Amino acid sequence: MPCLIFDLDGTLVDSLPGIAGSLNRTLAAHGMPVHSCPAIRAFIGGGLRLLVEHAAPAGTAPSLIDALVVHYKQDYDLTWASNSFVYDGIHEMLGGLQESGFQLGVLSNKIHDFTVVMTRAVFPHIHFVQILGQREGIPQKPHAAGAIELARAFGVAPGQCVLIGDSTIDLETAANAGMPAVAVAWGYHDSERLIDAGATRLIRHPSELPGMLAELSDRRPQATD
Repeated sequence: MPCLIFDLDGTLVDSLPGIAGSLNRTLAAHGMPVHSCPAIRAFIGGGLRLLVEHAAPAGTAPSLIDALVVHYKQDYDLTWASNSFVYDGIHEMLGGLQESGFQLGVLSNKIHDFTVVMTRAVFPHIHFVQILGQREGIPQKPHAAGAIELARAFGVAPGQCVLIGDSTIDLETAANAGMPAVAVAWGYHDSERLIDAGATRLIRHPSELPGMLAELSDRRPQATD
């Protein structure tokens, strides 16, 4: 399996402190109740608008949701860098995979510009063939569009890619795209939730990924003459 597609938030980067800070400052600025980090953790994964809709009081008007989204973007742009942290072992894992010849990509429901800036800033020595975030007019995960686009960028069929992520949304995306998935247990969806959603390959530390990929490769049908 030479091509790997990584989710960003909760998989490569612990961005919860930055997301929670910007979200709560946005809510407070509009006179709305704020949330604990564990509560916000459960909101992450479906993109910015859904994050804001979950956090705002029930019945908040769409026009006010729009205003919250704009405020959040402005705050997050200024503050994410000091409140986002690469998980232990990720730098070593990505470096080893790159040295082994894997093609790497990122697919996130975070806004595209933020996804690109964050990925390049925190992984300056890693070459990602393509980095894709949420873009206007392109369906976000769990739709298969982004994953298929990355497979094309790699120059392979979707089944030759592996999607690695921390959420049930990532599992759905892989299934929709016809890709095997590896779930990670250190992110924002608990292991039990991932298993209930059908995760059959679950790792608990980044160092376990190469071994899991080797097992996947061994299980692929062998070509015959």
